[in-house]
Amino acid sequence: MLGKFREGYQKVMMPIGRALAKTGITPNIITGLTLIVAMISTYFFVIGDLLMGLFVMILTVVMDMFDGAVARAANMGTKFGATFDHTLDRYAEFFFMLGIMAGPIGVVTIPWWPLVPGDTFVPWIWGFFTLFGMIMASFARAKAESVGGMENCAVGIAERQEKLILTIIGILLLALPSTNIWLDLLAFLPGSILDFFVLIGVTNILTLCIIIAGILSHITVAQRLFYAHKMILSEGQEENSNV
Repeated sequence: MLGKFREGYQKVMMPIGRALAKTGITPNIITGLTLIVAMISTYFFVIGDLLMGLFVMILTVVMDMFDGAVARAANMGTKFGATFDHTLDRYAEFFFMLGIMAGPIGVVTIPWWPLVPGDTFVPWIWGFFTLFGMIMASFARAKAESVGGMENCAVGIAERQEKLILTIIGILLLALPSTNIWLDLLAFLPGSILDFFVLIGVTNILTLCIIIAGILSHITVAQRLFYAHKMILSEGQEENSNV
């Protein structure tokens, strides 16, 4: 949904792209550096420093905007560059999710967090649920545009931007309050509801946001498959009518 604002921020980033292009740095170099920074964010999430991990995570998003800005400003965009960028974006998403699924280890910076061995910010099952949905949303689009021959299949309820925003909101709401606001909210509901969420491992607001991002990702997959089926079928009927 936020993809409609892409043209606007691309114009804003153009002067930065020109300045970076003058340094001789290429879009592919920036893309590679972005992945390294994403791996650093994983480290901070793993040791339990959510806010520092979030800061580095946002830095990767900004750097990802830089490589496209340089490519457009210096006319250095290539098909391989786009493929390289999209591929490393998926690896970056993997490292983000890996960090919040693995952390916290060592010193925990959240005052209320229970120091229980094996306790993590987000349970592995929900992390993989969302990560797979994010990857499949990109895969469905790529296949529709390559195998299906569609020019653009960037449709759906949630693109990468929405899922990143949900993750950022979840991290902030987990790290900043002095209490677990999700469990505080559930305390006003019948105890059976609280027991249900505890049973399925949804014990903090970040996990809830990650699950919502996962659900939106899988819905986006279905929307893209439906749209691809509709457009490819329509194109086939049009070709048959012209025979």
